Amino acid sequence: MIITNVRMVLDDEVVFGSLEVTDGVISGIGEGYSHQPGAIDGEGGWLLPGLIELHTDNLDKCFTPRPGVNWPDAAAMRNHDGLLISNGITTVMDALAVGDVRDGGHRLDNLRRMTDAVASSQRAGVNRADHYLHLRCELPHKDTFTLFEQLADLPQVKLASLMDHSPGQRQFASREKYYQYYKGKYHLDDEQMAAFEAEQIAGSQRWSQPNRYAIAELCRKKGIVMASHDDATVAHVNESQQLGVDIAEFPTTGAAAQAAHQAGMRVLMGAPNIICGGSHSGNVAAHQLATAGLLDILSSDYYPASLLDAAFMVAEDDSNLLDLPAAVALVSRHPAEVLHMNDRGSLQEGKRADLLLVQRQAPRTQLMQVWRQGRRVY
Repeated sequence: MIITNVRMVLDDEVVFGSLEVTDGVISGIGEGYSHQPGAIDGEGGWLLPGLIELHTDNLDKCFTPRPGVNWPDAAAMRNHDGLLISNGITTVMDALAVGDVRDGGHRLDNLRRMTDAVASSQRAGVNRADHYLHLRCELPHKDTFTLFEQLADLPQVKLASLMDHSPGQRQFASREKYYQYYKGKYHLDDEQMAAFEAEQIAGSQRWSQPNRYAIAELCRKKGIVMASHDDATVAHVNESQQLGVDIAEFPTTGAAAQAAHQAGMRVLMGAPNIICGGSHSGNVAAHQLATAGLLDILSSDYYPASLLDAAFMVAEDDSNLLDLPAAVALVSRHPAEVLHMNDRGSLQEGKRADLLLVQRQAPRTQLMQVWRQGRRVY
């Protein structure tokens, strides 16, 4: 297969020309038009490496589109996979909550169904994207370590994150923001909300640190890449570094992001934060970290369509020094590197032919075609 008449976004430059694929692998990159019969005309569009997503919560939404509604497993997985590939995501870490935010909640009801759906659909070869698991460990919950231990040997598990969403720290240093977010999310009255906050604080005080250290030790033993979550202080980052954490997910302050960067951790921020111009929790904005040279990876988080748009927006933002190759690395090469997936993430000879053909007329980004290992999947 040859794709010609495209602006190829390589690691350090954009080259106009043609790209050749043989047996699912990029076998040639050259300047100028190809006149080979059957060459695909890219009509001057951008040719990018497939996007690599480290933290999407979308699978859970497809299994439970409404409270009390459980969608059939195969259909939910197909819908999730289709939504990702139609937004250019060719490799994904499906993020699943391990441990609930509150006792009596229902987040764990579908956990096994979802892990089984990812594993079985991958074995059957029916997915268009390449799916793996990211276990989101809710540290304040009493059952989190036991559940994690049961799942950690699944071959699909590549990433684990250590989370504590209790009020007054990390993501919700502002108690007012915490109150607004969870009161609305769970439809609680004032009395119920007060009880909920007290429950979260007590769970954090009892379980967060024992779970954090036990899960980190198991990850180190099994070679699972670790991410911290919502680091707010230098002390948080220092603790993460001591535990062997590789990724600082969604640091909430510039100081935490700076410390993580200096410690050699990859700083991951939400692509929706770029699209919306800031954090809905009132924390540091992703574009501010890009301007400061502290942004390494973008994740679509709760909105898969955000990833591709955010990469172009970062490249077009004059307040930072990131050109298009550097911005595309945030959603392809850098996440591949941190997961040690050295076979993908760049347009280079010998890499997997996971490719996107994109037309861009700002603010509109139009995904024209997607290939995974040289096979067209969109």
